[in-house]
This record gives sequence, structure tokens and C-alpha cells, in this order.
Amino acid sequence: MAYVIETLGNLIHQTAFFNLTWGNYLMIAIACVFLFLAIKKGYEPLLLVPIAFGMLLVNIYPDIIASPEETSNGVGGLLYYFYTLDEWSILPSLIFMGVGAMTDFGPLIANPISFLLGAAAQIGIFSAYLLAILLGFNDKAAAAVSIIGGADGPTSIFLAGKLGQTGLMGPIAVAAYSYMALVPIIQPPIMKAFTTKQERAIKMKNLRPVSKLEKILFPIVVTIVVCLILPTTAPLVGMLMLGNLFRESGVVRQLTETASNAMMYIVVILLGTSVGASTSAEAFLNWSTLKIVFLGLVAFAFGTAAGVLFGKILCKVTGGKINPLIGSAGVSAVPMAARVSQKVGAEEDPTNFLLMHAMGPNVAGVIGTAVAAGVFMAIFGI
Repeated sequence: MAYVIETLGNLIHQTAFFNLTWGNYLMIAIACVFLFLAIKKGYEPLLLVPIAFGMLLVNIYPDIIASPEETSNGVGGLLYYFYTLDEWSILPSLIFMGVGAMTDFGPLIANPISFLLGAAAQIGIFSAYLLAILLGFNDKAAAAVSIIGGADGPTSIFLAGKLGQTGLMGPIAVAAYSYMALVPIIQPPIMKAFTTKQERAIKMKNLRPVSKLEKILFPIVVTIVVCLILPTTAPLVGMLMLGNLFRESGVVRQLTETASNAMMYIVVILLGTSVGASTSAEAFLNWSTLKIVFLGLVAFAFGTAAGVLFGKILCKVTGGKINPLIGSAGVSAVPMAARVSQKVGAEEDPTNFLLMHAMGPNVAGVIGTAVAAGVFMAIFGI
């Protein structure tokens, strides 16, 4: 009888209830909120569902991301090996390949001025960098945090790893992906605050047709130019353009389908769950995390505002031919930011169709954020 009681006692004490802290319960609640937003509200479910579930798992069973040195048998937890692929910049680069295979750069090629709008939106990154320095982050940590302003999760993870800020990678990645998912909530008030009703109702002319040759040459030329200037961007820009070349060449359909479907979704699962698993209560619930979340919001808001304001300048210069709303899409959250530009414009005039025009700055923002990361790496000699 004593043996049975002892055995039952051991089983009971092995349950998570005896090991969880109030912080773990709080993070479990946050994970459930993220799952609600993803499933019920439809906010970037492909990202938030695996991230939220990884967050749920690590706060119930912390050893799921334990390193080999922390375990009794020398074998790390399942998500530790997923997370290692993040630290090595493998998963972010593969994500970029998949994005390239899924993306039509035609709107950007047809309207090259979109490059300027994508560049303007990167102002949020460098504004947040200066603010992060003022808040006490060292220069490399400030750079890793500020890249959240590009609303580009893979680039945020890539830069944090390259700058040796793996301790901040979890909060940075969660903040970046959360703001990507919350684009439809965060951006519209900013867009409306900086534009007039008349500006939001501006209709833009249809984009010119883009030839197949232009679409094939674009990824090749961009790779050569950008990587010659900033070689450290090759893992991101190179994979983005390789995926796009798969798509536009028309001769490797199988590679295009694999990169944009099977591989892309496998990588999203690995990256999402490992990012979520980096948010244990001990690592996440501290002042640094709160400052990162705050700085990410500031960077994202500044980037949105800068894109819209530069759009207003172009609107004046072109005599009202450019709707300033498309500038907000330069923050890189593809294609959500472009859809928000379309939605806000349609609220003023249901017949207004801005989506394809906004896709130009949107994909330019992807390139711009990768370039901004390359600039930081060049500054620090990485």
C-alpha cells in the first residue's frame, strides 16, 4: 500500500501544476489570446498559430527548448534544434526564398518610384535605433530591436542572430510577428491622421504591362547591385531573388511550387514554433521585453507615418497622381500592408482600387528592410 501511495505521489508531483510560476500562467494566457486573434479574427494565422502554440508548450514544459548541456542525457529538447536553425539564419533565408517564389514584382517594376516609398518607410527603423540607444540598449542590441520597424519577422531574426543578440531574439521575433499580424489595427488610424479625405480618394492610373524579360532580369540585376554594395545581405536578398527567378523564368515549375508551398509551410512551422518556444516566462517577462515591445510599436508607427508623408510629397510633385495611402505599404508586411492601403482607400471611394499600386512599395519594403539589416551589419563589421 505504501508503494502505491508513493508511486501516486510521484506521478502527481511530476505534473506541471507543481512546477509552474505565475509568469508561466500569464504567458499561457497570452498564448491563448494570440490563438484567439489568429483563429477567430484571422490575424496572420499562418504565423500566430505556431508561435502561440510554441509559447504554450514552453511555458507548460520548459525542457522542450532545453539545450543538451541542460539535460541529463545530453540530448536537447525538440524545439531547441528548431531554434538553432533560427540562430544559424537558415530558416529566415528559406522563408525569403518562399516569399520570392510567391511574389509578383511586376507592380514595382512598372512603377519604380515605389522604391522611394519602400525606402521612406525604413525611417522607422533608424528612428527606433536612436530611441533604443537612449533607453539603454547597447548599439548592437538597439540595431536588432529597431529592425522590428520593418514589420519583417525573418529579417528581425536574421539580424539578431548575426549581431549576437540571441538572448533578445525571442521578444524581438514575437514583437515583429505580432505587429505584422496587427497591421489592420495599427496602420489605419495613422494613415487617416496624416491624409485628407480628398487624398485618400485619389484614383491612380492602371500600371503599364511588364514584359517577361523585365521580370526575369529584375531578380538578377537586384542581386548583383545590392549584394555588390552590401554583400552581407546575400542570404536574404539572394534567396528572395532566387525564389522570384524560379517563378518568373517559367522553366522550373517544380522548384517554384516546392519553394512557395511545401518548403514554405514546413519552414513556417519550424520557425513559428521555435520562436514561440523562446518566450518562456523567465526570458520574456522583464523590463527589456517591455522596452522591445514599445520600441517595435514606435518603429512600426514611424515607418507607416514616414511612408504616408513621403507619399504626400509625391502626390504634390506629380500633381495628384499618387495616392499617399500606398506609402504605408512600404513597411514590408506582405501582402497585409497592401491590403490595408486598399481597404482604407475603398472606405472613401468603393470604386478605388489601390491594391496593385500598393504592392509596389510593399515588395520594395521587403528589399529595403533587408538592406537596412545589411547596413547595420556593415556598420558593426559583421
